Amino acid sequence: MHCPNCYSTQLVKNGFNALGKQLYRCKDCRRHFVLNPAKERISDDKKMLIDRLLLERISLAGIARVVGVSEAWLQNYVNAKYAQTPREILVKKSLLGD
Repeated sequence: MHCPNCYSTQLVKNGFNALGKQLYRCKDCRRHFVLNPAKERISDDKKMLIDRLLLERISLAGIARVVGVSEAWLQNYVNAKYAQTPREILVKKSLLGD
């Protein structure tokens, strides 16, 4: 048994989730997880595809359906991306010939 994040074997039981599955906490990276989750993590390839589809202005419901993720997960993903986006972009004006 190992942590899916850092592969450490330093784990402790940490209660149960809403479905009654045993929760574990990694002592090294402090991540919480269940063994053999019913749902797998969203791969980086899927996230890259979602990023490209968002640029095409496809609806969130359409993207969720095509990629195979829940609309709630996709909305949270978009909100996190938006929070990382700078509010202002500084552009240095240059004159021709300088």
